[in-house]
Amino acid sequence: MIFSSFQFIFIFMPILLAVYYVATKLDTKGRTVDLVLITGSLVFYGWWNPIYLPLILGSIAVNYAIANFITAEPKGKRSRTLMIAGVSFNLALLGYFKYADWLVGAYHDVAGITHEPLGIVLPLAISFFTFQQIAYLVDAHKGEQVRSDPLTYSLFVLFFPQLIAGPIVHYKEMMPQFERRAGRGITSENVTVGLTMFSIGLFKKLVFADGMSGYAVPVFAAADSGVDVTLIDAWIGALAYAFQLYFDFSGYSDMAIGLARLFGIRLPLNFNSPYKSGSHTEFWRRWHLTLSRFLRDYIYIPLGGSRHGEGRRLFNQFMTMFLGGLWHGAGWTFFFWGIWMGGFMVVEAIWEKIKKRIGIKRVLGPWGSRIVFWIVFTFHWPLFRAETLDGSINMYRGMLGLNGITTAGPWANILDGLGISYVLDRPIVLDFEVVYYLIALHIWVWVLPNAQQIMGRYRPAFETYPGEVAPLKYKWMAWRPSIIWGLGMAAATFLALAHLNRVQEFLYFQF
Repeated sequence: MIFSSFQFIFIFMPILLAVYYVATKLDTKGRTVDLVLITGSLVFYGWWNPIYLPLILGSIAVNYAIANFITAEPKGKRSRTLMIAGVSFNLALLGYFKYADWLVGAYHDVAGITHEPLGIVLPLAISFFTFQQIAYLVDAHKGEQVRSDPLTYSLFVLFFPQLIAGPIVHYKEMMPQFERRAGRGITSENVTVGLTMFSIGLFKKLVFADGMSGYAVPVFAAADSGVDVTLIDAWIGALAYAFQLYFDFSGYSDMAIGLARLFGIRLPLNFNSPYKSGSHTEFWRRWHLTLSRFLRDYIYIPLGGSRHGEGRRLFNQFMTMFLGGLWHGAGWTFFFWGIWMGGFMVVEAIWEKIKKRIGIKRVLGPWGSRIVFWIVFTFHWPLFRAETLDGSINMYRGMLGLNGITTAGPWANILDGLGISYVLDRPIVLDFEVVYYLIALHIWVWVLPNAQQIMGRYRPAFETYPGEVAPLKYKWMAWRPSIIWGLGMAAATFLALAHLNRVQEFLYFQF
């Protein structure tokens, strides 16, 4: 079950909200309320494949037991040993389900041995609930956590709006909210703000993300199958995927914030207009904010951060980005994408150092930096999206014009008029209207405010990095409970629901 499915919108959520509302009226201490949310979250998770319910419940039980031993004596040698054991358990679980098949296959490929895949199916959300519990164990060792009872800890891990694809939350961020929620019920403000955020995210997912999928999928499928993708098709495919992934994750993040707010809970912001970035460093402070926070706090800083000289800092930065890239998937494409991203971060850091040393403050203005970064970053996506290394190489050849300029189709007449030769008889034919679509989406992500800015007066989420959400320039764009905004949201929701027939899974579910 996914947020943008018919079952979730029209069956699961209405029933859960109704039961939750009754529970808050009958139970002033909140135990029944917690049970309702835990049960609803287990139904939500088990809808995909009930066989993995014992896995997530077992993970919760083991981590809870270890955490309780740690919090009994934090910061000590015994606590450290238990923390290392707990982290190792979580990484082993994640490693087996996510990487065992690839590692065994890679070994056999290098050795030239024919083999059959192990056929391990990646459990839904394992990356997210594993990282969340690793953070809990480490924070417990530092003395930042207190003992919790099994019910509250289970709710911390299982709360369904953030279970499947984040944000990766900390115990200290969530539990005070759950405790204050007991007996408070559903308020009109939370329902209004929550439904508005959900509608914005639903529109992004069903209209923009799934709409772009129709242009990205055939291009990458052709590249992976060995077709020589030409210049225009390669760039359209890369840009279409860039926007598909952007609005897919942005839409999911908005929906998660909206769903949590329905129950009076504010999640940390996980997406902050990353395509407005002018550098890789800025991008990763805007894209999947809680993952970048996790990588900083639990990989970069433990590696030494910037405490041991510039060379070590650059190495730590590279390793953090490499592991972040590899986290996204098991395969050579993600392996090399992690190296690619880490390398760009190091080059960018060295360039900033050079500019500072020779006294150059800025080579390009804000818009110039943004455009250059956008062109460079578009080159990152083929390696990230392609199913094979050969497919990504094919896409890069196409983007560099080495496979010809265009396919036969709507582009041919334009190039004929300009007297430009092109390659004929390729199997990809894209509609020319995609150009208008892409132009509109560029304007959307570069110029328009994001949902957090529009809804800023009601603070639908709290800032992961405080002070980094730019204030809204034009106050008339701020959302408020009004007839005009209500009609606008109703129209957006209706348009989104009209596209339910083409609903696809969220891309981050596979990570």
